[in-house]
Amino acid sequence: MPSTRSAAKAKAAAQAVKAKVPVTLEGIWVSYKEDGSPEAREKLIVHYAPLVKYVASRVATGLPANVEQADLVSYGIFGLIDALAKFDPSREIKFETYAIPRIRGAIIDELRSLDWVPRSVRFKAREVEKAHSELEARLKRAPADAEIAEHLGVSLQELHDIVTQISFVTVTALEEVVSAGPDRGESMSLLDTLADLATTDPAAGLEGNETRLMLSSAINSLSEREKIVITLYYFEGLTLAEIGDVLGVTESRVCQIHTKAVGLLRNNLRDQDSN
Repeated sequence: MPSTRSAAKAKAAAQAVKAKVPVTLEGIWVSYKEDGSPEAREKLIVHYAPLVKYVASRVATGLPANVEQADLVSYGIFGLIDALAKFDPSREIKFETYAIPRIRGAIIDELRSLDWVPRSVRFKAREVEKAHSELEARLKRAPADAEIAEHLGVSLQELHDIVTQISFVTVTALEEVVSAGPDRGESMSLLDTLADLATTDPAAGLEGNETRLMLSSAINSLSEREKIVITLYYFEGLTLAEIGDVLGVTESRVCQIHTKAVGLLRNNLRDQDSN
């Protein structure tokens, strides 16, 4: 009788071990691929989650500061899930090698779906900004439109057309970072710069004075025509059409000058803050 009871216990123990979810990574893969176990799938997602964070951090290095890495990770999780479903463990390749391009692709696809600006316009904007920075470093002054056009290998009218395209799609989010300290926690968004008329803060006044000095320095680095447009538009309250009458140019041309000047001011302020 004791031997019969011991055999029953051994059999029950063996069944329990067999029913238990495998603890090794290989066992989890087998359970997921052969049985479609939701528990095994969840364990694989948790195990490879650091891989998603790694890919998201690499993608984030080329994006604006207002793009949250947590959002990139959430996009990448979908790529990880897709890679888990399609991966064949019998093939002699590491899962990480198979999954990384799919995770990155999922992040890029989601970013593109959220961006309503054509990629060609984004490319043109980067090229114009790059040309201006290179010429400014070489000439030690703000380059003229003709110099930028020559550097890009386009006509002056083509450059103006490019700037007009950029002006139509330039939208700044309130969450966009306009000032960043050495610690990311010290970053300041555009929303943070809006005045709260219901309160007075001496520290805010000092920061405002510092910002005004930085802005004044940035404006002084612009060309004469760009300074006039910025001053009349933001400080005198003139419309673009009225500024066109003052300068003797069309409203479209004033719009082009304004767009270029705002882009230069943004870059100049970013450079001042990083120094």
